[in-house]
Amino acid sequence: MVSNRLPVSVRTRRGQTKLERAPGGLVAALEPALRERGGTWVGWPGGPLPAHTALEGIGGDFGYRLVPVPLSPGDVRRFYLGFANGTLWPLLHSFPTRMQLDRDDWASYEDVNRRFAAAASAVAETDALFWIHDYQLMRVAPHLRRERPGARIVFFLHVPFPAYDLFRILPWERELLRGLLACDLVGFHCSGYAANFLDCAERLLGARVDREAGKIEHGERTVTVGAFPLGIDCDRYSSWASAAAPRESSHERIVLGVDRLDYTKGLPEKIRAFERLLELHPEHRERVVLLQIAEPSRDRVPEYQRLKRRVDELVGNLNGRFATSRWTPIRYLHRSIPPAELAGIYRDAEVALVTPLRDGMNLVAKEFVVCQVGEPGVLVLSRLAGAAETMQEALLVNPYDVDRVAEALHQALAMDPTERTVRMRALERRERRNGVHAWLADFLRTANAPIAEIRPVAAGDFAGWLGAFCQGKPLALCLDFDGTLVEISGHPSRVAMRPSMREALLACTARGDTELAIVSGRALADLRGQLLLPGAFLVGNHGLEIEGPGLEPFRHPDLPHFAKRLEELAQELRAGCEPGVWVEEKGASLTLHYRDADAALQPRIAERARELVRRAGFQARDAICAVEARPPTGWDKGLAVLHLLRARHGPAWSESVRAVYVGDDETDEDAFRALSGLGVTFRVGRAERPTLASHRLPNVAAVETLLRWIAER
Repeated sequence: MVSNRLPVSVRTRRGQTKLERAPGGLVAALEPALRERGGTWVGWPGGPLPAHTALEGIGGDFGYRLVPVPLSPGDVRRFYLGFANGTLWPLLHSFPTRMQLDRDDWASYEDVNRRFAAAASAVAETDALFWIHDYQLMRVAPHLRRERPGARIVFFLHVPFPAYDLFRILPWERELLRGLLACDLVGFHCSGYAANFLDCAERLLGARVDREAGKIEHGERTVTVGAFPLGIDCDRYSSWASAAAPRESSHERIVLGVDRLDYTKGLPEKIRAFERLLELHPEHRERVVLLQIAEPSRDRVPEYQRLKRRVDELVGNLNGRFATSRWTPIRYLHRSIPPAELAGIYRDAEVALVTPLRDGMNLVAKEFVVCQVGEPGVLVLSRLAGAAETMQEALLVNPYDVDRVAEALHQALAMDPTERTVRMRALERRERRNGVHAWLADFLRTANAPIAEIRPVAAGDFAGWLGAFCQGKPLALCLDFDGTLVEISGHPSRVAMRPSMREALLACTARGDTELAIVSGRALADLRGQLLLPGAFLVGNHGLEIEGPGLEPFRHPDLPHFAKRLEELAQELRAGCEPGVWVEEKGASLTLHYRDADAALQPRIAERARELVRRAGFQARDAICAVEARPPTGWDKGLAVLHLLRARHGPAWSESVRAVYVGDDETDEDAFRALSGLGVTFRVGRAERPTLASHRLPNVAAVETLLRWIAER
């Protein structure tokens, strides 16, 4: 279990530092699993640990191991208060104007997530299930995946996931998505949040998504996405409610609000709605009180201090306006109340007013329902809370619409006992079926189930991606070679194109409305020998050489100036080569390959090659298990493709022809960049590598499916 906080907290009182069991819904939800199964909980204890503290012995026998991840004051400021709560919290709750954007905060977030991953990996058994929790740790999985490539890693987000138009505001949106897609399972409270995540993965990363099955293709891995609505321990709350002391006799009817003092909870709007109730329906004056419990939250943060002052003023103004000598309209408690005591308050309330402006789930609504052990009350619930997706028998309201909330309150207070009973018992039955134990069992069952692969790439996928784009226009199809048309091999001479791939290429070239260009890092002569494709345009040496039918052959004019230096560089790179390393000379450029070298030595081999290439005055570019050395001409695959398209179709080529580019390498990113907004691009292969491509394809077989769709479209 990996979460931001451990189930214990460091507390300092009167100069004494000690550890206490931490309250909270997350702890209550997750502890049963660890107590039953055994395991380890990794997290921050909330402060510096007292010297010589044995975590296992704190607060009695946990039945599982606790592993602290220490955070410095700087980490707390930048990772926790900065990026997690100053950037992600408002974004995920759809408050983008409250976001603070700071690159140093992002760097701290990434560093702390890496440390959480290292701590978890260091203590886990070989076959451990890693369960990561919540928005503070959305980048743990890729670091953990590097250390434990075959591990089962799952994630649950306890807050909302916003729509594409909001999420893309974040400068690091792709990094967070890739962080979650390093998991095998990503869970959300609601199907709406899961749908938003699927949409963002498709539109921001170009991932292939199966919405019906809840699957995302991430390279050659499949990620499962699902909704798992969190419940509560119903028996515990109902027993607390039954055991609570009876309420003292009173003629006042209670409307209850229980919230953390957070801007997402909508306390000012709630108070204004209650004030509007008293204005519109004066018959409730001196008969109804709003009991608002506001649990302190982040009280050292200036924004939260301002919110408290605002709520205090609103409460004071309303009470000053309507209070009488016998009646105070709002009773406002700014403190935490123990759950057992709170259950009795739930029981005695006639209406629960649960109106957050945005909430991942909201367990208060569920707690109120299961505590209605006597004559039932009425739940008025924000439709912007995750709980509203299933709690349809509540009176659902828009918390921003103060008049409608006031009318819903009036409806709740005037509701016939029979209707109250029907609504409340339907809510209660559902919550008892879907309590915290059912949530836990459902999520862990899915987490441990064999991974069901996403369906193979099919013609219908390309119809969706390219159908409208290509409609009625000729197509310029540009394809990388190694890793795109043929599988990567330890040596370029050993590659072999499948006959079915060659047939698909020939079928494309046979169409009168499709031009084919092969854009490769190989030398032009090498490409000719490999392909034997009449009518195709060949772009070799990353665009430094171009030829094709009806095209004046192109060879970059600066190449003769670098020929001698390139030969000398090749000799330097060969000197002292490790076993499995070799140099490929291609006339206009060269490549040092290290795929067959010892994996532990590869980073050092690549760094030495880059240094030698730069020292010789060439551009060093990383490829897959290779370092490219190119003349510093400023020329690349992107510029070469634009040159070819202009030469064939004129400066306004994008008006007359549709460009599609497919590649698997870092060198193809130049083409993706050049064609951004001008064409449709596909990156083939491993998905953890960032890309500018429009879409991703898992492997060479998917490229063949693309070619067959183009040939038959």
